[in-house]
Amino acid sequence: MSTGGTGRIAVISGGTTGIGLATARRFLRDGYRVGVFGHSAESVRQAGASLAESVEAGRAVASQVDLRKSEAIQSFFNDIGARFGAPSVLVCCAGVSPKGNNGPSPVGTIPRGEWDDVLSINLTGAMLCCQYVLPDMQNNRFGRIIFVGSLAGRTRPLIAGPAYAVSKAALAGLSRSLVTQYGRFGITANVVAPGRILTGMTGPASSDVNREAITRIPAGRLGTTDEVSAAIAFLASDEAGFVNGAILDVNGGEFTPS
Repeated sequence: MSTGGTGRIAVISGGTTGIGLATARRFLRDGYRVGVFGHSAESVRQAGASLAESVEAGRAVASQVDLRKSEAIQSFFNDIGARFGAPSVLVCCAGVSPKGNNGPSPVGTIPRGEWDDVLSINLTGAMLCCQYVLPDMQNNRFGRIIFVGSLAGRTRPLIAGPAYAVSKAALAGLSRSLVTQYGRFGITANVVAPGRILTGMTGPASSDVNREAITRIPAGRLGTTDEVSAAIAFLASDEAGFVNGAILDVNGGEFTPS
């Protein structure tokens, strides 16, 4: 598959770890220039080291951004514009899923601060990122927006908390709104919904939670970040120009909507 990435500019929120970092590597291989950002200074440092060759070549940049602060998001996009130019691809991968010692907070007792933080990062942050890329995408009559959702936003959440499930489910509504309002400008907006993927967030495959999860997956294993990044790369490609408002499930067959 030809992704058509050569010379294009991609921004990945949550791009310093897990699926986001795997997507950055994939895009760089495909010829993109890539800007990634993450919440913690340590994840940014590690991502910069992981992408060092591309950073040194001026094809990648890793920054620390708090998605709860609109001025920090704006500063990042201003920097990307000055370094590379206008992004034509946006991947919203940032996400938090708080869990206490007894698992996620139930709806009846979830603290308001936890609820607000999760939606601010997972949902509102994605919307704000869209606001910064849409004007140039509209002017250039080309854009690819990919939201990284979750199996927890597609069906009954078994592991994730309610704020996470709600925030990921809402990305589909945001995607459909973008399709209605911007599809005529050559902009597509789609959701990739991963199932249980082996990342730092999910922990080792040998954990009790993951061993139990594998029993529900017909593929008999957890997914990999490279498998998810391949789906994202397709939706960012020229070949996906007629795919708009879709949800692409990457879950090993655990959830198969009718």
